[in-house]
Amino acid sequence: MISAESISKSAAVPHTSPTPSGAMALYDVSTEIPEGSLSGLLGPAGSGTSTLAAILGLHDAPDSGVVRFNGVDPVALEAGKRRELRARIGRVDSRYVLHPERTAAGNIAAPLERAGLDGPARRKRVAELIDLIGLTRGAARRPAELSEGQRRRVALARALASRPSLLIAEELTDDLDGEQSGGVLAALDRAWAEYGITVLVATTDAGVVRKICDHVSVLSGGRLVESGALLELLGDQDSVTARSVLPAVAHSGAAAGFDRLVDVVLVGHATVASVLGEASTRFGVELSTLGGGVTRVGDTPVGRFRLGLSGADSDAALRWISEHGGRVSEADLGMAGVDELLAHQTRSLAGVAV
Repeated sequence: MISAESISKSAAVPHTSPTPSGAMALYDVSTEIPEGSLSGLLGPAGSGTSTLAAILGLHDAPDSGVVRFNGVDPVALEAGKRRELRARIGRVDSRYVLHPERTAAGNIAAPLERAGLDGPARRKRVAELIDLIGLTRGAARRPAELSEGQRRRVALARALASRPSLLIAEELTDDLDGEQSGGVLAALDRAWAEYGITVLVATTDAGVVRKICDHVSVLSGGRLVESGALLELLGDQDSVTARSVLPAVAHSGAAAGFDRLVDVVLVGHATVASVLGEASTRFGVELSTLGGGVTRVGDTPVGRFRLGLSGADSDAALRWISEHGGRVSEADLGMAGVDELLAHQTRSLAGVAV
């Protein structure tokens, strides 16, 4: 477990910058990175994710607060123990530099050479990492002969060469197209799964978190907005994470004709596939999907839908959906949509009275 406890850090402000001195990059941030997790630090540019990643990776020190590794404050360790801890932390980002004269395999071997690993052991480790990043056919190519996505995978493999227990990857998919980004994320996910290490991904892209992370800490303006297990945060439709990751549901003007309009989040294969249809059949209500859709969070399908329901047992159907894993909340329609829905309900009640 890696924990940040009340971390604050002043921003590095150039003398020519209009930003006032004393500006803060992080304000009293406390969060935890579970051991063995694939965690995300998510936030827009300037939110403090890079600063927090550097502090958690022991590349920078906070102005105040403490970082602990399994309860231990590195500052309290003697110099040799502190160096050992730093050596177990790997780091890679989009600003990587490869040796242009070396092949992909040669670049991955460089840190192993510096560590004094003998030839046979070094070649075995390089071959393993080349396979892990899916670049066996490109092992003998130099960086100029590789695509940008392939070069970043080489940089990732190089960061993994020393067998770190924590890997920090910062904006590793920045400016890559979908296919190349997918290749980098697949390699990162495979490294986490096969080596059992803790991976911390700092990114501005919610799609990266959705595709590979199981835990997330969201920052904005240097402050922690929310933190927790990704699927749990997605259950709260008002969370920043849910709004960033789940399919959007429009502020619908289609309120007319329904007794209830709600937003529902469904998590998991069985829930997404069956709960809504079962509720409609079981309670004899008309249930229409007005917006939203299904996305995948890692290997788990997560659906977010805006539903319109009509029928005497609409409330009972919604309770049943909640009891069977659905997270139900009132739809945010805006005032026009609310007026439209109330008008329909009033007309329905008038019809019943007659």
